[in-house]
Amino acid sequence: MSNKFIHDNFLLENKYAEELYHDYSKNQPIIDYHNHLPSQQIAEDKIFKNITNVWINGDHYKWRAMRTLGVNEKFVTGEASDKDKFLNWAKTVPYTMRNPLYHWTHLELARYFDIYDLLDEKSAEKIWEETQEKLNSNGYSCRGLLKKVNAEVVCTTEDPIDTLEYHQQLAKSDFSVKVSTAFRPDKAILIAAEGYNDYINTLGEIAGTPINSFDDLCDALRKRIAFFNANGCKLCDHGLNQISFEPFTESEVKTIFNKKRSGKALSEEEILKFETAILVFLSETYHEFGWVQQFHLGALRNNNARMHRVLGPDTGWDSIGDYPQAQKLSAFLNALDSNDKLTKTIIYNLNPADNEVMATMIGNFNDGSVKGKVQFGSGWWFLDQKDGMTKQLNALSNMGLISCFVGMLTDSRSFLSFPRHEYFRRILCNLLGDEIQRGELPNEMEWIGKMVSDISYNNAKEYFKF
Repeated sequence: MSNKFIHDNFLLENKYAEELYHDYSKNQPIIDYHNHLPSQQIAEDKIFKNITNVWINGDHYKWRAMRTLGVNEKFVTGEASDKDKFLNWAKTVPYTMRNPLYHWTHLELARYFDIYDLLDEKSAEKIWEETQEKLNSNGYSCRGLLKKVNAEVVCTTEDPIDTLEYHQQLAKSDFSVKVSTAFRPDKAILIAAEGYNDYINTLGEIAGTPINSFDDLCDALRKRIAFFNANGCKLCDHGLNQISFEPFTESEVKTIFNKKRSGKALSEEEILKFETAILVFLSETYHEFGWVQQFHLGALRNNNARMHRVLGPDTGWDSIGDYPQAQKLSAFLNALDSNDKLTKTIIYNLNPADNEVMATMIGNFNDGSVKGKVQFGSGWWFLDQKDGMTKQLNALSNMGLISCFVGMLTDSRSFLSFPRHEYFRRILCNLLGDEIQRGELPNEMEWIGKMVSDISYNNAKEYFKF
């Protein structure tokens, strides 16, 4: 056994797990079908000045840990130097033991920089210098970092008003990794959000369709879907607290939209009716274009109003919500399925208490038309860790067919986050290897190995058809 913390058999507890990982999973390419990487940086092949730029800036996981330890905001998102921010992160790392950040940190140092030292205050200076040298050498630009992890497809996330100019540049380039996008129209759905009317004005300008009515809004969104589709988009994504489903009539929704556009306040019922109507319209349109729709459900965002005012969204002030999910989600999926307009769907859950709800919900709408048509997505955000992934895998196994699962994604803004695929694969292989050793699964390595390969790569390849 190697003395390194990150070694060949990290997290693999027996010979079966080792064989499954090394022979069937390790070398599979990565299809990262949902992330928040900036397409401009990939198109321009950005080179990062130092490890803080690529690793700490923008990473609210690390920021939350540093703040919890008592690190001043100056060294988190403030005016401190890049090196001082890194040194404060290094000081924090030993205190993250049993948080996934500890595993991720050392996997990322090993896979991108061939550094196997534990990061702490003692090693920080050496690791700063070592990473600095490598980041300024060949192969460490944005594209080089994606190649290092054997990425085959990465799918970023863009708003309907995005011009997709950087995706167009990438499509014409010789970059070997396919870079696609996902359509994220939440700002057009959340009618109660601050700045909604201003956003709708911008959407109309981009679509070339002045938006004066609900029909105009649908027309503009359809034009943007067609534009994204023409630029290779095959997916959409929604980050919603929960699915809205409130019965509505066309006349009601038109009146509600007009009321909003005239600056009047809406009731809670009116908000829900509108959100239901526009989401149904969008989902039916996704079906028409043959897209995969994704729903990330259950976050409670921007809890700290004071810090949200200072730093804005996605800066580390979110948590798990406890919304009721089952009834409205069932009604929404049923409304689409009843009209045979339910496209391939992935549902991600943030509250582990709802794992079995989601795992059983997908089975209601898997109609035999497509393998794994409706998916229970991988553990994400606060569940993107060993325990969360294991619980998701167990719920899916117990209530459905894990063999049809499309596997892992990073959902990250960091170019160094791709070892999370390795982390997931090791956890999967150890789970199965442990059950083989206990006699709960047969020692049929060829078949179970095929299942591992499918979950690691083949199922996503078939499902998304990139």
